[in-house]
Amino acid sequence: MNSVRTYMLLLYAAFLSLTSGAQEAGGRVMLRHALTYVGKPYTAHTLEVNEEEQLVVNLEEVDCTTFVEYVLAQSLAETDGDRFEDYLRKIRYRNGIIDGYTSRLHYLTEWIASGVQNGFIEDLTALHSPDTLSIRLSFMSTHPEAYRHLKDSPANRQRMKAIEERLSGQTVHYLPKEKITDEGYPWIQSGDILCITTDIPGLDVVHLGLAYYQNGQLQLLHASSSKKKVTFSSGSFAEMFAHNPSWTGVRVLRLKRH
Repeated sequence: MNSVRTYMLLLYAAFLSLTSGAQEAGGRVMLRHALTYVGKPYTAHTLEVNEEEQLVVNLEEVDCTTFVEYVLAQSLAETDGDRFEDYLRKIRYRNGIIDGYTSRLHYLTEWIASGVQNGFIEDLTALHSPDTLSIRLSFMSTHPEAYRHLKDSPANRQRMKAIEERLSGQTVHYLPKEKITDEGYPWIQSGDILCITTDIPGLDVVHLGLAYYQNGQLQLLHASSSKKKVTFSSGSFAEMFAHNPSWTGVRVLRLKRH
């Protein structure tokens, strides 16, 4: 099957999902914008192109985080007519202020808390799942060689370590992997944000994407590093955990309409 036909079939399946009565308004907005990215290439480190931290907008190449950020910013801008760049800045940076590399919300724990505080998203797992995990962050400061703006900057490493210490120790709700089913849950809707938690020491979340129901199965719409593009999971979201042993569960978020 050629790629154009595959793409059209995926769009048609998504349209059927969108027009089902069970879909909520916020999810429709998120999913409609997300579908425009299907097939676009996965490219890592697109935010690391400048020496000084700037607001980068690259809608043609995304990783798992920038894909969700762009879709969320576009969806928020649509609901109240505000500027896309203004929302993106508030989503991506602490207090919406760009003040160097460490002002970016690198850890999803802080990214989520910021979005909830700003009224962009609501934490559905905090409402629906009694299971919790304790946050312990240290990965970036202890692996500076993996980050261009940390490896050659002791000052940035120190600032990042302070951020990690500030965020560590808090408890957050999540849905453990053993409770994630092929069919999903009624409280998880297409277009919700799925943030996958991990047991990798010093990290909180290793991947994220959007929930998508097809044929009664919960799947993941995401920027895939292995498939090198924005695509749908080949099986259910639950099945992905069997192939990723470091994945421990998921935090579920939803666009909060104004």
